[in-house]
Amino acid sequence: MLLILIQQCNKRGYWLCLLTLVSQISSSYSPRDCVMDANKGTSLPSPALPLLTRFVIKLINGVTGAASRRNGTVNRRLLSILNYTSPANPNPIKGVSSIDVTVDPDRDLWFRIFVPTIDDWENLPVIVFFHGGGFAFLSPDVKSYDAVCRRFARKLPAVVVSVNYRLSPEHRYPAQIEDGYDVLKFLDDEKNKGILPANADVARCFLAGDSAGANLAHHVAVRAGESQFGKLKVVGMVSIQPFFGGEERTEAEIKLSGIDPLVCTNRTDWLWNAYLPAGEGMNRDHEAINVSGPRAVDISGKEFPTTLVVVGGFDSLKDWQKRYCEYLHKSGKQVQLLEYPTMVHAFYVFPELKESAELISEIKDFVHNICSKL
Repeated sequence: MLLILIQQCNKRGYWLCLLTLVSQISSSYSPRDCVMDANKGTSLPSPALPLLTRFVIKLINGVTGAASRRNGTVNRRLLSILNYTSPANPNPIKGVSSIDVTVDPDRDLWFRIFVPTIDDWENLPVIVFFHGGGFAFLSPDVKSYDAVCRRFARKLPAVVVSVNYRLSPEHRYPAQIEDGYDVLKFLDDEKNKGILPANADVARCFLAGDSAGANLAHHVAVRAGESQFGKLKVVGMVSIQPFFGGEERTEAEIKLSGIDPLVCTNRTDWLWNAYLPAGEGMNRDHEAINVSGPRAVDISGKEFPTTLVVVGGFDSLKDWQKRYCEYLHKSGKQVQLLEYPTMVHAFYVFPELKESAELISEIKDFVHNICSKL
């Protein structure tokens, strides 16, 4: 059946075929799906999303669930069939060029640089971006993340470095943090100076990420604050709906059960189990997951960048994200909370949503405000 459906992809519309294929595979693999059900858990209304957005979310749910095996592994072969990627484009497209740069081939550590075609702009900030996907999925060349980083590069403007870090469960914590930090060291190394354009200023470095990528950005920021770089300086961080958690079930996780179309506890539990190595204390209150919890790292005496935290009202993780803001504030760090009450997790990757463009504008203001003070 699988072979027949794949062959049919050459004869039918790509997205319709893909959705059919995912539905067939999902029924075989008992996926860890998040199912929207307005009658489950609470009387809260479902998020008002365009038909296209709902379709893509259903597709994401199906692919993620189908690839998440019960034994805690990921079906990479399936993902390679369904992956929808974009190549790097050295020749500018809509004012942005991109190239892929290898840091360490042995661990497949590389990044994609997005450069806006702006010749008369000096000291462009450098945005080091970490993609989402629960630490187990996606990459910088996935079409949605390629498009988002192009928008950042063009709209801010900025040079964007989108990192391909190792994925779980094949590579568990702290491999992802090591990869992220090593990219900062690579960018700071004088031997690699010519890789970034001449008008890129690593002294105006921002970390950014969404979901798991925002979690990763936090931990890389902590490690960067303990380090001495040459020219590179992390001056800001954009944390878009960070993927945090804990042993507790929060009010949002309970009330949005069956309503949040992308995030639910059965899925997050699977992802956390795939992320942490086995051992004593390796549970959801580990500091890698519950960054503001009982085992939180004390950052009060460390350097840490000014942070913008983005929260969506229909995101089951929103209580953890707000606690993160409180944790930063109590630690004496500058933090801004930006809320979108009607938005779901990862809303900003859907350009058909007006809030997506609004967030890009807010990030632009955040970056410019920090850079104006340097």
